[in-house]
This record gives sequence, C-alpha cells and structure tokens, in this order.
Amino acid sequence: MEIFEMDVEQTKTIPVQIAPDLAVGGQEVVLMAGPCSVESYEQTRAVAEALHAQGVRILRGGAFKPRTSPRSFQGLGLEGLKILRAVADEFGLLVITEALGVEHVPWVVEYADIIQIGSRNMQHFPLLWAVGETEKPVLLKRGFMATITEWLLATEHITSRGNERIILCERGIRSFGTETRNTLDTNAIALAKMESPWPVMGDPSHATGRADLVIPAARAAIAAGADGLLVEVHPHPDQAWSDGDQSLTLPEFSRLVGQVRRVAEAVGRSGLG
Repeated sequence: MEIFEMDVEQTKTIPVQIAPDLAVGGQEVVLMAGPCSVESYEQTRAVAEALHAQGVRILRGGAFKPRTSPRSFQGLGLEGLKILRAVADEFGLLVITEALGVEHVPWVVEYADIIQIGSRNMQHFPLLWAVGETEKPVLLKRGFMATITEWLLATEHITSRGNERIILCERGIRSFGTETRNTLDTNAIALAKMESPWPVMGDPSHATGRADLVIPAARAAIAAGADGLLVEVHPHPDQAWSDGDQSLTLPEFSRLVGQVRRVAEAVGRSGLG
C-alpha cells in the first residue's frame, strides 16, 4: 500500500543518464553495489553474478583505496580496473570506481562508466577540475566533516570545467558517537534535493560501519528522498581485505533489495533501476 507519494517532478533534480535505459534521479531508485576493494577476479565475479540475478545494473568496487593507515591494503590499481571491466562486461553491468588522484583519471575514464570522488577528496580541487574536464558522470561523496554548503560548492569546481553530470552521495558524517563508524545525515539528503539540481545517493555502508545496520539505514535514506544507494557487498565479509564489518553477504544483499523495493514503492517511486 502506498503511504506517501513523492512527486519527483516537484524537485529540482535533473536526472543523470548513465545508460540509454538507466538514469539516476528519475522515478526509479538505482542501486550500485559491490565489494569495498577488488581483491580477485573470482571474488568480483561472484558479486557481479549475484547483482545481475537481483536486477542490479551497476557494479561498484575499489581499485585505488585511500586507507587511513599506509599499512592497510591500498588496492590492486590498474589490475583491479581491468577485473572490474571484464566482470561487468560478462554480466552486462556498468562500473563505478574511485579516482584517487589526478593521475588516475585517464585510467578510470577508460575502464569505468562513473567516476567516484571519495569523502577524503571532496575538496581535492585539482581532482575535481580533472573530472570536470571529462564527459563521465561523477559521483561526489560528502566529506565526513563537510557542511552541506561546502559539499554543494564542491560541485561547482566540477561544473566550472564543463561537466554537469553530477551525482551527490551522502556517506555519513563524523559525530560524537563511537557505536557506529559515522552518522547517516538524512537531513542532508532531503536538503540537497531541495537546494541543488543533482541526484542524491545514500551510502549506508560507510554511514554505519556495521553490516547489521546497513539495511535499516538504507530504508531511511530512500524514505528521506535518496535517488539510490551505494552498498558494499562481499561473498565472505569475514575474509574481506577492507571494510568487512560493513559489507553485506550475498543473502543479506538480497534482503536489502526486497526491503528497499518496498520502501521505494511506498514513497511513490517506481521500483528499482
């Protein structure tokens, strides 16, 4: 039963076309899912196969990883990009992955369909200028200590170079609590939808840092007006090389898809894209 109808046409959102039949910011909620880090072809393929079975169209995965400790796994780099592209092509998926520095942009443009700018790089202005000079959609994560105004102003560094294919992503902000990794700011999702023309995604994985809270946070993000979700999924989270604590198993991701679909329909969206 529909309990609330969200009139997407009343927002300022300009949908970002990712493929001829897929846009972020329209009536459909778009899921982007996959492992935090690309670890191997087999691991990435297992996730991609599960996404394809669920009707998910966009595979996420990190080839370049900005880790707090230099001793942590930093990603497979170019090899990771090649794995992402090969696996995505096998299942007809699109790829989103992070460009960590200006020097990575040409590689990411070659192998990915969407360029991700991570939280730590929200104000890395040369990187924003570099992706602004491409024609690829750019997903810009909010800095974990950034105001909403700073987040929205960062988009202008991208558009100043000609690229207006921008997707915002609320990934949680640092707060006083220690029980979760960050705090999902649903206010920011709603306000960014009101104050900017860009679609807004929610990242319940980084917002909570706990797999058992990802599904509730995902529901909240969609109810607040998010146009989609960025979710971390791993075949064996307990063996993950990074962020295993916040990664869903494949069965858990299936549950997330079902619950998000029901919330999306309840708020007047037309299901999942």
